[in-house]
Amino acid sequence: MSDEVPVIAIDGPSGVGKGTLCQWLAARLGWHLLDSGALYRLTALAAQRRGLPLEDEARVAAVAVALDAVFVADVAGTSRVLLDDVEVGDVLRGEATGNAASRVAALPAVRAALLQRQRNFRRPPGLIADGRDMGTVVFPQAGLKLFLNASAEERARRRYKQFIEKVIDANLAGLIEEIAERDARDAQRAVAPLQPAADAEMLDTTRLSVMEVCEWALALAVRRLAVRVIP
Repeated sequence: MSDEVPVIAIDGPSGVGKGTLCQWLAARLGWHLLDSGALYRLTALAAQRRGLPLEDEARVAAVAVALDAVFVADVAGTSRVLLDDVEVGDVLRGEATGNAASRVAALPAVRAALLQRQRNFRRPPGLIADGRDMGTVVFPQAGLKLFLNASAEERARRRYKQFIEKVIDANLAGLIEEIAERDARDAQRAVAPLQPAADAEMLDTTRLSVMEVCEWALALAVRRLAVRVIP
């Protein structure tokens, strides 16, 4: 049954607008949403809170297998993330956790541990899958694969703006350097490197508005999958 459920796989590095696009599409189509990056961030955070070195592949993979994580949606359309019954949403979205997640995501045993958990999100009427290897590894038979990209400078500016709006100290040059390092690590890892699927539709979002990206993706979904859009 699950193999018949349609999937839109959306990949790309951080800061290109994947999260916003995926949430928007899930709402417009009434489909389920998988934020695979959150699972890797949760694994990294849980390992750190247990005092484990992030390079200890076997022990970090064991954390991934037993991950006690819950996503709770509320009536406002936002969501809370609980790790071991404690809300961790703000910590999860921080740069430090993102960099830690990139490190554990390079470990083959961790990726294997989370693979089936990600595939279990595929339920009727459909799934929007947000990540870095959704179209290449997790859902290679997805009916529509999208790959978003943007310059490191633009992605750093977007992140910097988010920090400033939240009154969080940030350094633009430092963010650019961190993003470039994370991109290199994700693209060069031995297992499931960050790269577009051969049949993915590509889009550079550097100079595009959020709605331009959303409308582009929705048009492709309607044309390729004949999806029903919620008014």
